[in-house]
Amino acid sequence: MGTGPSLNLVVDLRELLSYHFMLNALRAGTIVAVVAGAVGYFMVLRRQSFAGHSLAVIGFPGAAGATWLGLNAGFGYFGLCIAGALIIATLPGAQSGLGNYGEQSAAIGTLQAFALACGFLFVSLYQGFLSDLNNLLFGSITGVSDDQVLMLLIAGCCCLLWLAAIARPLLFSSVDPAVARARGVRVRLLSAMFLLLLAISVAGTSQITGSLLVFALLVAPAATASRLTARPGLGMLASVLIAVAVTWLGEAIAFYSPYPIGFWVTTLAFAAFLLAAGYRAVTDSAGRRQQSSATHPLAGSR
Repeated sequence: MGTGPSLNLVVDLRELLSYHFMLNALRAGTIVAVVAGAVGYFMVLRRQSFAGHSLAVIGFPGAAGATWLGLNAGFGYFGLCIAGALIIATLPGAQSGLGNYGEQSAAIGTLQAFALACGFLFVSLYQGFLSDLNNLLFGSITGVSDDQVLMLLIAGCCCLLWLAAIARPLLFSSVDPAVARARGVRVRLLSAMFLLLLAISVAGTSQITGSLLVFALLVAPAATASRLTARPGLGMLASVLIAVAVTWLGEAIAFYSPYPIGFWVTTLAFAAFLLAAGYRAVTDSAGRRQQSSATHPLAGSR
């Protein structure tokens, strides 16, 4: 880590980029942020945040098991997240199109509990340092290798191409699944495909933020963007830009502090959400006042 930030931003940036592990962290963070911002926007739109949380929890035992077996944790994240998505997709009600998980919430909760138990079992069997557990749960900027960056790049490109291919029917089925189904859209297949896409995104994001802080990039930027605009294209772009911004800033601040990257990324994402929520509240209030004045012109002149 750096010795401490100075007042010269150019010098600080040059120092930050002089370390190979920081270059890898920035590369991986950018890939993850772009994918998480795009996929997370649809996740929030479809009200499937619970599914994203479930997959994040399921990814933890996968990473812990891979570490115990001496494999790259990334293989564990991707393997078990994809398996979890396939399991969730087969549960009754999971294909409703708008994330109505009431019928299968007990089954998913049981799956989460079992996944966490397996994760801590693998950590216990590994008998590694506590920092290994912290990295799996909360992320680390020092553990991103060249192989992980390459894996994330391949997975990220596949996710974006996949999302681009199904974006239009997915948006249609997300907004009104009943009408989409009547128009011949295969809502059930699209829902399963999106769950797999979400699983890959969660697995990639978990390697930067850790399993417990995945929502810092999957939910917060998308929720922030949804409060800034109702236009899907502009909202997705805003979600991606916010995710990239908080990732870059979070990694830079973490470089000069003893605290983990997950904390900084989450804090910055939460701050952006609060600002957007405040902006939305102010604009809505101003809109209501204008509407009231237009409806009752004499009321505004008093």
